[in-house]
Amino acid sequence: MPSKRFPAASAAQWLRSRPVPLHSASLEKTPALLAALLLPCLPLGNAHAAEPELDPVIVTATRTAQTADETLAAVTVVTREEIDRLQARSVTDLLSGMSGISLANSGGRGQQTSFFLRGTNSSHTVFMIDGIQVDSPTTGMTAIENIPLDQIDRIEIVRGPRSSLYGSEAIGGVVQIFTRKAQSGDGVFKPVFSIGAGRYSTFEGHAGASGVFGENGRGWYNVGIGGMSTNGFNSCRGSMTAGCFTVEPDDDGYRNQSVSLSTGYRFDKLEAQIQWLRTESRLEYDGSYGNETKSMNQVLGGKLRFSPADNFQATLSVGRSWDNAHDYLNGVYQDFFNTHRNTASLQADWTFLPQHTLSLGVDYQNEKVDADLPYDRDSRSNTGVFAQYQGRFGQFDTQAALRSDDNQQFGQKTTGNLSLGFNFENRMRLWASYGTAFKAPSFNDLYYPYYGNPNLRPETSKSWELGFSTPLALGEGTKGSKFSLNAFYTDIDDLIAYDSNTFAPANINTARILGVEANLRLRLSAWSINASATWLDPKNRTDGAMNGNLLPRRARESFRIDADYNFGSWRLGATLRGEGNRYDDLANTERMGGYALTDLRAEVALDKKWSLQGRFSNIFDKKYETAAWYNQPGRALFVTLRYQ
Repeated sequence: MPSKRFPAASAAQWLRSRPVPLHSASLEKTPALLAALLLPCLPLGNAHAAEPELDPVIVTATRTAQTADETLAAVTVVTREEIDRLQARSVTDLLSGMSGISLANSGGRGQQTSFFLRGTNSSHTVFMIDGIQVDSPTTGMTAIENIPLDQIDRIEIVRGPRSSLYGSEAIGGVVQIFTRKAQSGDGVFKPVFSIGAGRYSTFEGHAGASGVFGENGRGWYNVGIGGMSTNGFNSCRGSMTAGCFTVEPDDDGYRNQSVSLSTGYRFDKLEAQIQWLRTESRLEYDGSYGNETKSMNQVLGGKLRFSPADNFQATLSVGRSWDNAHDYLNGVYQDFFNTHRNTASLQADWTFLPQHTLSLGVDYQNEKVDADLPYDRDSRSNTGVFAQYQGRFGQFDTQAALRSDDNQQFGQKTTGNLSLGFNFENRMRLWASYGTAFKAPSFNDLYYPYYGNPNLRPETSKSWELGFSTPLALGEGTKGSKFSLNAFYTDIDDLIAYDSNTFAPANINTARILGVEANLRLRLSAWSINASATWLDPKNRTDGAMNGNLLPRRARESFRIDADYNFGSWRLGATLRGEGNRYDDLANTERMGGYALTDLRAEVALDKKWSLQGRFSNIFDKKYETAAWYNQPGRALFVTLRYQ
């Protein structure tokens, strides 16, 4: 697994990415599996109806609260209830195969994972925890493999450019993770507890409590601790000349401990809150320079929200994120890379007319690198100012945003978004949008010793999108059913890649990405079915021999189906997901086979608070890779006892 010491230039990682074909053998089983999942949708006599779902409220798409159906953007919201129902073991496990998302993992739990949103680079997505950006200033990537799933309340995913609201990195979109928070009806003390075990000597545990206090429950708190340990498996099947460039046929384990704390209080016109999340992890991997990393990831933030009138709100947010790593080879210390980012934001939202809102804001951030390698520059700051208008005119909705960023390294950059939607009488919606975005070079791109190029320009993009959604009225017991379709086109210029002529990164690449996403949500009596499919045409448009090749690690097609059925005190479910063929190299010579995986799960309520869960993943023991030469887990059973 590459450690943080190696230059992780965003385009270089992009061009080294690794893709995968759906072999005919994998696809042969798909119709039968789909039938097994969908044919039993006929209601059974002892089944009870599932609770109708409310449209989730999100804040990431516009930095203001609105329902998912109101947004003029492609969004996915994953709630705590869904996390528990799907019995996912990690953030990467949870998000893999969801609409527009592809992941490349370097050999199992805790290993480095690249996140591709709509075919863009793994550093082209803004990752936030409770409003604080958490990607590494050196690599430009986010260690999502270290984020503890048990500490998460919900995840909001916005697909499409959002630099007009968030600045650099938001070419592919924004992913915001919200840690657990007490709800108004929780009472003074509401405990949660879970413990589980499974294959590869994997053990997990989490305990926490939340509650409200003060007059009329105006105060709230949440605290949680958790940990996991796994012996894993041999992460890399490489050789001295390929893959991880070493031969270490041993199990590569992973340990993670986490703690979270949040509290807040609502006064008459003021709300104050603070949140903290810290994880410490120890990872073993196969590598020629290092084979063990001890990491610390931490987020600390606070927020003041002032609402002097019903139509006006001002929010001040401050925070810091840390991303620290110490590398070892066979127990011998090699190097360290410690980074942190300080952020501050002031935003005012004014609803000057009913259904017409103006938002104005300013964001500031300062990045700092502390390493045992001499970077020419170890800090930089960025200030961004933005304005956004949201309005409704009869059946038309509109959203427009404009932002200017002034960066200490690359100067000023302006980005914008414009969206227009039309609402039909039957709640069907059609919308279109255009947006520009950019990605500032990372510290490794710019200043890594004997590698960086301080003259790099930001990567830039232009995106067009057309979206359609409609509720599905399929009869009694189908409330909450919905279908949506999104088509998009993205041009990316000045991509950063390694230039063999100068032995340094340079703005030499361009790309064009076409895509279509289809999403189906069905609520049929006691059945809950979520299905998504993504078709991509991610092409390299750089002049030369590689023109027209597929971007590495980008599959043309991917899909996921989650189906769950409730009856009595039981819940049964299954997940089917897969991806098509991809290539591990820019030249498209190393083709990786596609795959289709099936997971089964069951849950039984032992009483009102205790439940027992079991998940049987990769039941056909499919051998596959999402990054060339790096193994993935085989058939595995995991059992969880949960109290909440």
